[in-house]
Amino acid sequence: MSLKVCIVEDNYFLTKAIKVKLSFFDDITVKFDAKNGAELIDKLEENHNIDVILMDIQMPEINGIKATELVKNKYPQIKIIMLTVLDDDDYIFKAIKSGANGYLLKETKPEILHKSIVEVIKGGAPMTPSIALKTLNLLRNTSLPEPKNIANKNYKLSKREIEILVQLSKGLNYNLIADNLIISPATVRKHIENIYKKLQVHSKVEAVLKAQKRNLI
Repeated sequence: MSLKVCIVEDNYFLTKAIKVKLSFFDDITVKFDAKNGAELIDKLEENHNIDVILMDIQMPEINGIKATELVKNKYPQIKIIMLTVLDDDDYIFKAIKSGANGYLLKETKPEILHKSIVEVIKGGAPMTPSIALKTLNLLRNTSLPEPKNIANKNYKLSKREIEILVQLSKGLNYNLIADNLIISPATVRKHIENIYKKLQVHSKVEAVLKAQKRNLI
């Protein structure tokens, strides 16, 4: 049985390169490609008989993170593998939160790409080794959540800092947080610096994960 794949990538040459990689395997058929998330959603309306989507992240109109969320809400049976050059912690965290089933870098060799598509269909979660390591590091030091009142006594976060952590957990940037809380981006940045100090972390992803593990948000 042939696995039906679609490619979502805004670079024509990269789309072509991915198609060439997949052309070596008789059990994979590329049904269509799309230049961004908006085009993907339109094409899925016409034909959502797709097994796996290979999804880029940085694209115009609707990016890969948002597109993954939209597809998973409407077509949860479709598996999505992020296929990107981005190995930044924030992108990995957002991709996993949006419902991605796997995360590969574009340099992935044809055999590994094929194996990953088969693996994801069987319920696996294929990842480039460096991404898997980053994911493990993000999830390290898990512990049982403390009651909120006890947890916050340890960290002494202000009400505003908690509000900003909640906004960060939704993947919002400084400007959107500033708009939502009716404060300036500079004020948001200052609050986030204080959050980093109090939680003893060095990135937004670490701050959100620690806050969630410690039941602060």
